[in-house]
Amino acid sequence: MGAALTLAERMRGATAPNPNVGCVIVREGRVVGRGWTQSGGRPHAEALALAQAGERAKGATVYVTLEPCAHVSPRGPACADLLADSGVARVVVGLTDPDPRTNGQGTARIEAAGIAVVVGVRAQDAARSMAGFLTRRALGRPFVTLKLALSLDGAVSRADGQSQWITGPQARAHGHLERSRHEAILVGRGTAEIDRPTLNVRLPGLGDRSPQRVVLSADCEALSGFTMVPGVEALADLPGDHVLVEGGAATAAAFLRADAVDRLLLYRAPILIGHGRTLPDIGLTDLAAAHGRWRLHDARMLGSDRLEVYERARIGE
Repeated sequence: MGAALTLAERMRGATAPNPNVGCVIVREGRVVGRGWTQSGGRPHAEALALAQAGERAKGATVYVTLEPCAHVSPRGPACADLLADSGVARVVVGLTDPDPRTNGQGTARIEAAGIAVVVGVRAQDAARSMAGFLTRRALGRPFVTLKLALSLDGAVSRADGQSQWITGPQARAHGHLERSRHEAILVGRGTAEIDRPTLNVRLPGLGDRSPQRVVLSADCEALSGFTMVPGVEALADLPGDHVLVEGGAATAAAFLRADAVDRLLLYRAPILIGHGRTLPDIGLTDLAAAHGRWRLHDARMLGSDRLEVYERARIGE
């Protein structure tokens, strides 16, 4: 399942409206098929893995991060039917598909063919991998990641607004990798007009994965090369399931005030700025309310900078 989850990451941010799924087929201790959802959502991971495995799929175990789909589409067959007809012995599923066209029907169809099914293996990791797909269905909007580059004293820029560059080259490269995993990247109007950022992906081999450029602004006057959204609530109208918010400070605060941030990327540089700009009011009325909202998921060094990844802790999770 770990290998399937890794494969699923290859197309995160490029498969909407379908989820990014990974699949591995194992027979007698050897991998005989691998697949991951392709750009635009088709072919599905299971179809690719089965095609690669061929006759070697008979008697094999299939590891797939999401329940195989149960509905036939003009773009391809139902993966549950493909597996039911493949002769595999066992299917191990990470997460049940919330799509009502599948939701339990995919695994039921596979079991009806006499194939053993196990559901819930590394379900939390599978949910994290497909957070965009799941958030769109649960909340009706994309999954939002807020990126912040900070000094040790919490500044996002000097007092005059200068912020290039707080972090070093390794952290900036990681930021470009994150861009490649999102369908849209959003900044405030001030950032767009003053900095004129390209907001593209400048990593070798990933130039074609640059996200759609979006500006958050109540001013309806369009900016060339940008899609305009009037407020945080308008994110639901954007295509795709992942939005990366990159700045500036007022825009970051607007998303935090609206409780519309699902994931935080904090790049902390070993520098002191002093009298720098920090985030404006984020709507916090009581210090006690600030606790328990964020949980640390990952932390690592990127050169001399430290990356901390936090996830929003929501009721019921």
